[in-house]
Amino acid sequence: MATLREIRQRISSVKTTQQITKAMKMVAAAKMRRAQENILAIRPYANEINGLIHHIAESGDDKMDSALMQSRPVEKVLIVVVAADRGLCGAFNSNIIRATENLFEKYKSSSAVELYTIGRKASEYFSKREYPLFKQKTGIFHGLNFEQALEISRDVVSAYEAELFDRVIFVYNEFKSAIQQNLREEVFLPFVAEQPEETTIQDYNEYIYEPDKQSILDALIPKHLNVQVWRILLESNAAEQGARMTAMDNATENAEEIKSKLTLYYNRARQAAITTEISEIVGGAEALKES
Repeated sequence: MATLREIRQRISSVKTTQQITKAMKMVAAAKMRRAQENILAIRPYANEINGLIHHIAESGDDKMDSALMQSRPVEKVLIVVVAADRGLCGAFNSNIIRATENLFEKYKSSSAVELYTIGRKASEYFSKREYPLFKQKTGIFHGLNFEQALEISRDVVSAYEAELFDRVIFVYNEFKSAIQQNLREEVFLPFVAEQPEETTIQDYNEYIYEPDKQSILDALIPKHLNVQVWRILLESNAAEQGARMTAMDNATENAEEIKSKLTLYYNRARQAAITTEISEIVGGAEALKES
């Protein structure tokens, strides 16, 4: 049975842990708000440029095309894994890793598959298990900026243009809310111009394109891909902070529950000790009277 001193030490330890998890929750909440603002700022631009590309690609007598839009037999696949640099964020990293392993198994029977890992957790996991790694990037989420997205985009696009890979797939967590992240497996290349859900430009047909639509398409697609990588990094960063905030909130609540149970146990043990001591005093007094 634990002594009263041991119980007090454990209560103190739980209180300290609770203070840490509470502080981490507040930090994650602040970072998540900033990341959410960045996502909301980039989404309209990404949507408009996608709508413009879709219009140009589908307009005219002949369907417009680009080297980055041309599909070819899938013999070599690159999976870009976007995980976190740190843990303590619930199932955020494990979900990404599990989805990547499943995708790897899906393609490896018919294609050569390599991984481009982003985030320390993904890099450590897959390198220890000797998965074929194309490239690794760690530590980018501490000071996330657009230049890092440009570098990743250039790596991926240049590899695709050099025909090192026939398909590029991003695996990442999409931010929905603090308690919800959607796991996405998004085909990045070959690029497909999707019909935008909404657009602020009323009618693209009112515009005159110079020098010509094909030249504009060839210039817009790489810019759009840069923006898409930046969006994916922002989504993953916000999802990570949301997952960490939720995990630390749960840890804080669990610490409070443990502290309450330990306090109750301590009070009962203390009461039992006092009762035993009183019984010994009374017994001693009775013995003295009889003597």
